Amino acid sequence: MSIFNVGRLCLKIAGRDAGRKCIIIEELDSNYVLIDGNVRRRKTNIRHLEPLEEVLDVKKNLSHEAVKELFQSHNWPVWDHNSKQAAEKLKKQKKVKVKSAEKAKSTEKKKSAK
Repeated sequence: MSIFNVGRLCLKIAGRDAGRKCIIIEELDSNYVLIDGNVRRRKTNIRHLEPLEEVLDVKKNLSHEAVKELFQSHNWPVWDHNSKQAAEKLKKQKKVKVKSAEKAKSTEKKKSAK
């Protein structure tokens, strides 16, 4: 039986997310697991994980939203990612706000010039 079972809290020790806490969502085979938490949800090698003492009672294939709620309930930081579509939408909203602010400034200048 492996120490890297579903629900095990781990510390990522390699890669871009090194030093961040994660939870094992699914065991893929003897060397790879699916992780989520304060890391990007992804398949990772168990050699890149440091198991912590805590094992949480979670279901296999837990959604990111459920993991997010779980981490927030323990006051742990959680990876909050935006999809490309959401990022583009935010960009458009910022442009609209900037344009409306510029328009308001130009209207004020016209009024003060008269």
